[in-house]
Amino acid sequence: MAARNDAPTAPSRRGIGARSALAAALLCALFAASAASADSHVVVIEQMRFTPATLTVHRGDEVTWVNRDLFPHTASADGHAFGSGSIAPQASWRYVARERGRLPYSCTFHPTMHGTLIVR
Repeated sequence: MAARNDAPTAPSRRGIGARSALAAALLCALFAASAASADSHVVVIEQMRFTPATLTVHRGDEVTWVNRDLFPHTASADGHAFGSGSIAPQASWRYVARERGRLPYSCTFHPTMHGTLIVR
């Protein structure tokens, strides 16, 4: 009677390479899908206010503050979650929302100007 070989065998190099390539392709597709799903939003600064005053976005979304006013402004979050620095008239500033939460912000030059960014 012939002897049976029940010992486990190591996967072939070809099998490991194919599985690694498949895993890499799946990861790339996952990252591409998450990057492709990011949205862009605009907050207009005009007549000494932020419009919209409250904006809800998702993590990874980009928010652009556009200053259409006659004066420089900032978009500075309470607790320093983000800060634009001075945004000159007719200029803009971009921020990618990374942390979830409710982020109240204001203009440091004009403290009566308030907005809220909600990141889900």
